[in-house]
Amino acid sequence: EVQLQASGGGSVKPGGSLRLSCAASGLSVVEEDIAWFRQAPGKEREAVSCIQKSDGRTFYLESVKGRFTISRNRAENTVDLQMRDLKPEDTGIYYCATYYSDWVFPLEDGPGAMDSWGKGTLVTVSS
Repeated sequence: EVQLQASGGGSVKPGGSLRLSCAASGLSVVEEDIAWFRQAPGKEREAVSCIQKSDGRTFYLESVKGRFTISRNRAENTVDLQMRDLKPEDTGIYYCATYYSDWVFPLEDGPGAMDSWGKGTLVTVSS
């Protein structure tokens, strides 16, 4: 059974940075299609970024382009989400998930099309 775990969340002021990591037991996440989602209070879960296992192509939600970077950390077997210039609207619980890029594009297909989920990590951006 795949168990994903997101970590690295915390509380920062606007303009701050955080680095989230997605790890898994029983799985080499760097060899998987991985997406990061977030869910703000009272809102639906939305895809923030994803990385394809086949070619390493990355994709981002428009509102985080230029601020967030998704990458594979082979040494740690994690898929990381570096977040810079954080804004209050980035607040939420962040989750990582696996998917199959052959027929799923997380930024369009949403959380229902994901395969495995892990426990999230809370990011709070507030002055």
